[in-house]
Amino acid sequence: MTSAPYGEALTIVRLANFVTPVSGGLRTALRHLGAGYRAAGHRPVLIVPGGRRSEEETEQGLVLTLPGPVLPAGGGYRLLTDRRAVAAELTRLSPDRLEVSDRTTLRWTGAWARRHGVRSVMVSHESATGVLRTRGVPGPLANAAADRLNAATARSYDSVLCTTDWAAAEFRRIGTPNLVRAPLGVDLETMRPLTRVERAAERARYAAPEDVLLVLCSRLSAEKRPERAVEALAALRARRVPAVLVVAGTGPLRDRLADRAARLRLPVRFLGHLSGREALARLLGCADVVLAPGPVETFGLAAMEALACGTPVAVSRSSALPGLVGLAGVTAPDSGGGFASAVRQLLDRPEGVRRSAARAQAERYGWPAAVTAFLAAHGVRNGSAVEGGPDEQARHRS
Repeated sequence: MTSAPYGEALTIVRLANFVTPVSGGLRTALRHLGAGYRAAGHRPVLIVPGGRRSEEETEQGLVLTLPGPVLPAGGGYRLLTDRRAVAAELTRLSPDRLEVSDRTTLRWTGAWARRHGVRSVMVSHESATGVLRTRGVPGPLANAAADRLNAATARSYDSVLCTTDWAAAEFRRIGTPNLVRAPLGVDLETMRPLTRVERAAERARYAAPEDVLLVLCSRLSAEKRPERAVEALAALRARRVPAVLVVAGTGPLRDRLADRAARLRLPVRFLGHLSGREALARLLGCADVVLAPGPVETFGLAAMEALACGTPVAVSRSSALPGLVGLAGVTAPDSGGGFASAVRQLLDRPEGVRRSAARAQAERYGWPAAVTAFLAAHGVRNGSAVEGGPDEQARHRS
């Protein structure tokens, strides 16, 4: 990637809620994007909530943590609720660009950006329609509520960025004029296929040679539908498939899932949060199949990382993943039995074929291309801010 020329380096301030030290996809995406912005010669700053105020220079630039309350029943998530404190930091940092990863509680920042002549982008990391439906809101009501929310979001920011066509569909439904597309990426270096010897050694930690090793890597919360992985395991074992399940991740449903597995006498091992990326890569790489049951995934980073490790995936037919995994996965109906059938379809393919197809599909989604696309959404091409310069900022102020 070409570095920004002298005088063109931008301060890109990013705001995000729903990020914790043990959260997964969003935290990973923020880290890679920040590192990419920095490598391109810009100054990225990430503002997130935490227990106390802190500043730390990292590979992704400055990470500023502001005190934020814990979201009740939110599994440890905190929120940036002190608008004065956030606005004061934004004023101090004097950003050239604002990138926001929360369309609800932080939507007010779009108006702040407009008042200060700062170009703004809201990144839609979830489907509002899908989240409402997972919480029991009927389809027509979910659509209507999402439309109102998304219309207000689109009015608040200069651009709304979606990472897949699936995620963009709810904005296209209301004719959003400032919609842009940019994919996320996969770390193709850390997430790599294991050698046969490495795979056998790692696999022996979790399964016998004759077992089918399934892995779920997910936050254990309602919208991710982790119970379907347990249901799929039960269905496979009822069909006399000697499957075992390893779960990497934590969340509010962890104890309930463990109790259910114990009650059904299912071989499920809960690892909790894996802090090391190498450890996660080894786990994903030694699995026979990775399960991605979340019905509202807009990109599904864990599933794409599994592909990068050479492991095929069974994915929810309701999510964005069917359009991303291609022939490297199987689309499953949203039920335990549906995922069990998808697993069996994948296992029917020769191992070498399914593993090489998985890696080849992941290689289409490297982070450098994602960073370039995100910078383009900020009006930066070939390292230079070709849009959003002084003239456009003057128009914002008028």
